[in-house]
Amino acid sequence: MPTYAVREPLVRWLSAEARLAFDALGRYRLLDVGCGEKPYRDLFAPYAAEHVGVDPVANPLAELRGPIEALPVEDASFDVVLCAQVLEHVDDPAQGVRELARVTRPGGRVLLSTHGTYVFHPAPVDHWRWTHTGLERLLRENGDWASVRVTPGAGTAASLAMLNAIYVEHVLRRTPLRFLRGGAVSAINRLGRALDRRVSLLREPRPGTLAANYHVVAERAS
Repeated sequence: MPTYAVREPLVRWLSAEARLAFDALGRYRLLDVGCGEKPYRDLFAPYAAEHVGVDPVANPLAELRGPIEALPVEDASFDVVLCAQVLEHVDDPAQGVRELARVTRPGGRVLLSTHGTYVFHPAPVDHWRWTHTGLERLLRENGDWASVRVTPGAGTAASLAMLNAIYVEHVLRRTPLRFLRGGAVSAINRLGRALDRRVSLLREPRPGTLAANYHVVAERAS
């Protein structure tokens, strides 16, 4: 999978956060914003009393229909709000974050992920990229949060490996060497991950580094 540097850390992070939310809140009401096919449903199933999906388009898997900027739910009505790989596609991220804060109950939390460095991928639009400082500022200026924690999903080497793997896969797919795609992509991603593990400076957000994706935990003030 070319996008391993985004997807594997995201699944690992959400799996851990689903359990941590249960430890802190007990069985919780979960709102899945921009739920799509609810790809993370199984991660939350052991801990969520209810999993409500909302999508801006007609979606048989979504219980509600509406954009992130105007969520069709009452104030403070969910314990955990999930917004995974959505924010880069919305027209007004600040209003979207205000809505995430509005629907989260005091003491609850938002789990949000979005891109730092990534290829253009309209679905149907693709407007935004962030740094860790910009993303933290966006959250803090648009909600009453007790805490906001932003961490990179993967380090610089894994992020660069992902970008190279995407284009290697793209090129090989169009040649007689297409059968090499899986092995080449896997080798590139393994090398990037190994470098990040060995060099701590590549894992930490600092001048000169890259992050393909960011993970945010924002806790609402009680």
